[in-house]
Amino acid sequence: METDDGMVISEGRVKLLKLIAETGSLNKAAKAMELSYQKAWKLVDVSNKSAKHPLIETQVGGNKGGGTVLTPYGKSLIDAFEKINANCWEFLDTEFKKYEL
Repeated sequence: METDDGMVISEGRVKLLKLIAETGSLNKAAKAMELSYQKAWKLVDVSNKSAKHPLIETQVGGNKGGGTVLTPYGKSLIDAFEKINANCWEFLDTEFKKYEL
């Protein structure tokens, strides 16, 4: 899913966002996907700028350090992407059967 401003969300970005939600950390999510922190940040930053609302929020410092959390909009975008993706595969399966491909 993309806009004129750039890529909003893709399967890889969904995976990254889910790992952020799970770990509470962009750094940990990046490591789990074997991405550099810089690459992961760039992916999320482009998505944040391209979407209608931010997908993540960062929290700075404190005794336990900062963190990264998904926004409610980020969670809803993941849900929408997964539903659309599932429906696309069902449609394609049905079409392939029609043409015996």
